[in-house]
Amino acid sequence: MQGLERELTTLTMDVGETSTEKRIQRMISENPVIIFSKTSCLMCHVMKSLFATLGVHPTVIELDEGEMEKARPALGAHNSRADYGAPAVFIGGAHVGGLESLVALHLSGSLLPKLREVGALWL
Repeated sequence: MQGLERELTTLTMDVGETSTEKRIQRMISENPVIIFSKTSCLMCHVMKSLFATLGVHPTVIELDEGEMEKARPALGAHNSRADYGAPAVFIGGAHVGGLESLVALHLSGSLLPKLREVGALWL
């Protein structure tokens, strides 16, 4: 991914965390913008590119297939649709959805104010 700056984080465990769900909840609450992604996913790449174009550097959690299976219950808790998984973006702790939801938010003019509100964008 040439020219695309991003932060990669793993599902590291803090003391007191006993489950993947708790780790995911912690990461969602600690990061203004977080993407749960799969390296081979084109929609994930487009989502990360959109944020880079806007000057936003989200925390990106790259999940392999096994990790995605473990993360699905926690990610699904925020999603009413049955097809939850990657990409899943959270802004200010709120589940935005996948690429389609993110683009809709951007086209409606709501994305930039939301990013400013959570401190992910300063201009």
